[in-house]
Amino acid sequence: MQRVQQPRAHLRALRPAASSVGVLLIGLIALAGQEASAVPATKVFLNGRATPVFFSDGDSFRVLSGSLAGTGARMAGFNSLESFGPVHQWGAWTAKELYVTAKQATLNARRGIWHCKSDLSRDGYGRILWNCPDLSESQIRHGFAHAMTVTSAPAEASLLRAQRKAQQERRGIWALGIPDYILTSNHSNDEGYDGKTYNRLVSTRDGHSQKWYHSEIYKECENVCGKTTRYDEAKLQEGMLALRQEAALAAFIGRYSDGQLRGLLRTALVPEPLGGLLDEAHRQPLTAAIAALRDAGALGTAQQVVDSCMIYVAFKRRYGKGSAACLH
Repeated sequence: MQRVQQPRAHLRALRPAASSVGVLLIGLIALAGQEASAVPATKVFLNGRATPVFFSDGDSFRVLSGSLAGTGARMAGFNSLESFGPVHQWGAWTAKELYVTAKQATLNARRGIWHCKSDLSRDGYGRILWNCPDLSESQIRHGFAHAMTVTSAPAEASLLRAQRKAQQERRGIWALGIPDYILTSNHSNDEGYDGKTYNRLVSTRDGHSQKWYHSEIYKECENVCGKTTRYDEAKLQEGMLALRQEAALAAFIGRYSDGQLRGLLRTALVPEPLGGLLDEAHRQPLTAAIAALRDAGALGTAQQVVDSCMIYVAFKRRYGKGSAACLH
C-alpha cells in the first residue's frame, strides 16, 4: 500500500495530547462503571423491527428485548479494535491511544440508529451475524474501524472506498500509521486448539484475512507482533521492465500482468518457492532470468519489519476484578 509521508511534527500534532487522552480515559472508565446499573440502549432495526440493543463495543451488541432478547450479535464486514484493554499497537500509536479509539467506536455505535439484516446464522461463539451497512460505513468512514472479511476474499467495495478515504485523511486509527496488516486476534497454543492454533491478520488494503498458524505458547501480557516484508518497489519496477525486454522470455512474458511479475520478483528475495506461474513450462527460464537480476543486485533487498502488535491475554482473564494487570 502506498503511504502518505508526513513530517514528524505533523504526526505529533495529530497525536492526542496526553492530558486529553487521560481525561477521556477517566470518562470512559466512569462510563464503564455506570453500565453495571444502567445499560445504554440503542435503537437498531433488526430485519425491519425496531429493537433496543446494548453495544458492548464497536462491532457487537446484545439484544435487550423481543424474540431475540439475550442473543449476542457480531457485525459482518468490518472490525473495531478490542476494547477490553490497551492491547493494540502500530506505527507511532501507543496502546493506550488506540484503546481510546476503540472506545470511540463503541460510543459512535451507541449514539446512532442503525439498520441490520441477518439470516440468523451464528459464528463460532454463538453470536448471530448481522449485516448493518449504515453502521459499517459510519465506523469505517470515521476511522473507528477497518473493513474485514474472515476469508481470503476482499471486503465490500463500498467499505473499501470509505476506508481508503479515511486513510488518506488520516482519520481515527490511521492518524499515526497504516500497517500492511492489523493483528486482530491472537491465541496461545495451550488454549486447546488441537494443533490448529492461529492468529488473525487483516489486510488494510482490501480487508481480507490471513491465518497465522503457529505453535507458540504465549505468556500473559506478552506483546505478540506480526511482521511484514518491505521491498524496494522502484527496483522491482525496473526488474519487471527488464523481464519484459528479455529475449529468452519474449514468447510468453506478455501473458503476465505487471502485478504477477512483481510478485514473482518478490519471491526471489524471500525464502519461498517461485509461484504464480501461468504455465509450469515457464518455470526454468523465468527462474534463471529472475535469479540473474537478483544476483546482480537489480532487485534491491527485502527486509522484515514489525507491522502491528497485540498484547496476549486469554479470554477468561480479560474482564472483571481478576483481569490481567496489563489491562489496567
